[in-house]
Amino acid sequence: METVQAFIADQQAYIGLGILVILLIGFVLERFPAAVVALFGACTFLFLGILDSDHLLSVFSNPAPITIGAMFVLTGALLRTGTIDAIASAIVTRASKRPRLALFELFAGVFTSSAFMNNTPVVLVFIPIMQRLAKATGISVQRLLIPLSYICVMGGMMTLIGTSTNLIVDAVAREEGLAPFGIFEITPYGLLAALAGAVTLLIFGPLLLPEGDPDTLYSSAEGTDFLTELIVLDDSDVIGRAYGELSALRPSRLKVLAIKRDGALIRHNLREEIAMAGDELVISTDMTELLSLRRTRQFEMGIAGRNGPGANSEAIVEATIAPTHPSLGRRLADIPFLTRLRVRIIGITRHRHLPGPDMPNARMRAADRLLVTGSEDAIRRMYENPNLLGVGQTRTREFRRDRAPIAILALGAVVILAAFNIVSIAIAAIMAMGAILAARCIDAEEAWASIDGNVLILIFGMLAVGVGLEQAGSVDLLVSAAVPILESAPPWALVFAVYFISVMLTEIVTNNAVAVIVTPIVIGLANQLGVDPRPLVITVMFAASASFATPIGYQTNTLVYAAGNYRFTDFVKAGLPLTFVVGLTTCTTIAFLFA
Repeated sequence: METVQAFIADQQAYIGLGILVILLIGFVLERFPAAVVALFGACTFLFLGILDSDHLLSVFSNPAPITIGAMFVLTGALLRTGTIDAIASAIVTRASKRPRLALFELFAGVFTSSAFMNNTPVVLVFIPIMQRLAKATGISVQRLLIPLSYICVMGGMMTLIGTSTNLIVDAVAREEGLAPFGIFEITPYGLLAALAGAVTLLIFGPLLLPEGDPDTLYSSAEGTDFLTELIVLDDSDVIGRAYGELSALRPSRLKVLAIKRDGALIRHNLREEIAMAGDELVISTDMTELLSLRRTRQFEMGIAGRNGPGANSEAIVEATIAPTHPSLGRRLADIPFLTRLRVRIIGITRHRHLPGPDMPNARMRAADRLLVTGSEDAIRRMYENPNLLGVGQTRTREFRRDRAPIAILALGAVVILAAFNIVSIAIAAIMAMGAILAARCIDAEEAWASIDGNVLILIFGMLAVGVGLEQAGSVDLLVSAAVPILESAPPWALVFAVYFISVMLTEIVTNNAVAVIVTPIVIGLANQLGVDPRPLVITVMFAASASFATPIGYQTNTLVYAAGNYRFTDFVKAGLPLTFVVGLTTCTTIAFLFA
């Protein structure tokens, strides 16, 4: 045993490099999630005694993962309050009049959002919006989703909080003795890189992006619209106002189909109609907007039997009409459980077809899906109904638009406090997270669910691997091997070399792992060569995020890869020119400004 320990002690630098190679192979093969691979590496260093428990636990005091977790929650609050959706919906509404301008505005919105929010949820929100915009403009969605990911990546390069990679590089650099990075310190480089990338997309995008089918992916989206009705209450504040002026009816995914008044059905010039007590608005919208509308104090929603509950009852479930239901073909208003239970139907949807002409007179078909609210006892009895299938609570949540200003102010406060060095980014993000939770912009369980645990475990694991490599002497070994090769190279050549190596690793290995591994190496290399390490660290920030040529190097690429039904080669063709141009621009700018 002593012999083995002595061998490990003598060869630990090489053993560390061996573990690193195994980790890189594990990342490439993707047999296990990246977080599991990183955790395995940390445990291996610990098991071999190269990494002691004190140094292992020290990674949990690193501010980067805490900041990233808090930013996940802030992003979740912006989504929960409908802030991002409201901006995107306004742009989509303009698409029918000026589609090309709307497309530019939407990409500008993505770019700006990703500079201050985590990129993954931004892309998740904008994928269905891009599908709607593609339909409005007649452009194939496959020509929009890859640019969506690329624009998001470039937006994340704009600020220190734009992507978790930047925060990790900053945290590792601090541990190596560098001064903290300012929130906008990398913005000048990011602006020039993004400008060059945007021009490249405009020139090469039409030539290299797949043509696709203009109707791709629309059929599934159409089936998600619910038919519902809004009844204007007697004491509603909207009475006497034109329906076109009401903010509640403005979202692009909400369409007023008709107004029922005094037994008549009005279908034309609906926006100019003046709201009157008792008006019934027949509308179609998606579930999120429907749930957001149900708590309004200006309308009642849906249909109910005698003594039925209000639409804002807490319990809400989805249920599917079974093929054996005795009321098939009858009006929805005649469905038996409306008279037997204290429930209210607040929406009905049908695959690839909207029921009608209104809710009460919609003829029921097998597989129609109902959204029902009511007392807990009534909902329990629905579970026992053999003519209703798949009864269960909906996972969709309504927007809390009245709290959107708080969420926006919280994010703005993080940016301002960090930009003027009043407090650190970590402290500002934690304070903002506490504010939005206290203001109920997002519930606690939703906040914790918005945190990507895989990302945090990956970061903690790779930070431990980074400490293990330094403890083993592997970093010094790599630096010593590189110094004779690069000692006569000018500073600008170092920038290009670091960028090339980092971006190559990023295309095959997860970006956060690259950030942790490469940052201490380039700092050690700069110190040995007697040059300023700061430009090389900035180079790592950009290269570790600039993944365009494969769908696996960055999370947003992977998301649109599946959503757009792309081939692997689609990313290679579209991404290689962008990788070259963005890399050349970034390296030239860094080398020039630090010359």
